[in-house]
Amino acid sequence: MCYAFMINGFHELVHSSVFRTQKLNVFFLYVFSFLGWYNPTHFWASHSEHHKYTLYPPEDGEVVLPVYMTLRGYLRGAIFDPLGAYRRIRGTIRRGFFGHLNPGWDQILFPPEKVEDRRRLFIWDRIMTGGHVLLVAGALYMGWWQLIMLVTFGSFYGGWLFLLCNSSQHVGLTDNVPDFRLNSRTIYLNPIVRFLYWHMNFHIEHHMYAAVPCYRLGKLHKAIAHELPPISNGLIATWREIIGILKRQKTEPDYQWRAALPDPAGTPPSAST
Repeated sequence: MCYAFMINGFHELVHSSVFRTQKLNVFFLYVFSFLGWYNPTHFWASHSEHHKYTLYPPEDGEVVLPVYMTLRGYLRGAIFDPLGAYRRIRGTIRRGFFGHLNPGWDQILFPPEKVEDRRRLFIWDRIMTGGHVLLVAGALYMGWWQLIMLVTFGSFYGGWLFLLCNSSQHVGLTDNVPDFRLNSRTIYLNPIVRFLYWHMNFHIEHHMYAAVPCYRLGKLHKAIAHELPPISNGLIATWREIIGILKRQKTEPDYQWRAALPDPAGTPPSAST
């Protein structure tokens, strides 16, 4: 279960905000990248656009509304996600060794003229694939099959809690607006889940001030809480709200949740619409 939250740590390391020393950020970034089959070159190219143009398509191709979510899709990743493992590993091999870029967003991020960016993208995929091949071969030779399940496939297990947290960030909210309070969602979580989630429950705050380290977002939240919309307390309340939005979108495809905002004087809002 804890392993599933590794991508949130990877995300923070991409922002270079975890450690004061850049060398430590880079070192652990590549450790996390290897363990989770993540490509930091690709992620940064995509995620920087997501922060610059949050929910403004087509500039933000990382999160495009509406986000379609189903119980079947959730259950597939809740315990072990073999399809997700197959797609990620296959995509890594195709990109690294055959130069394949998916049509659309990938080709926008890495056009032919970005030769150096493409080179870094492909090289890490090759290194990561080669490293896992050696690890699997060594583990099989030594009879340590548990090492394969822990390292090569570890990030594909136990995603049930991670999915409930991470999927709440933007789903059902409003696109094409410059106000992060309308296109991002902050929620309250207990200290243990908040720690596992790398404090990304403070997602409005993260988008407002992306350079603030995740472990400082709670203090930032307290400083600006009077300017934020009503905040759901816990995952049950959060998903009760989200499920209501998703149900309404089935009959009203253009519907988007627009949170009530406090007035300029900072008076807390009384309701959402």
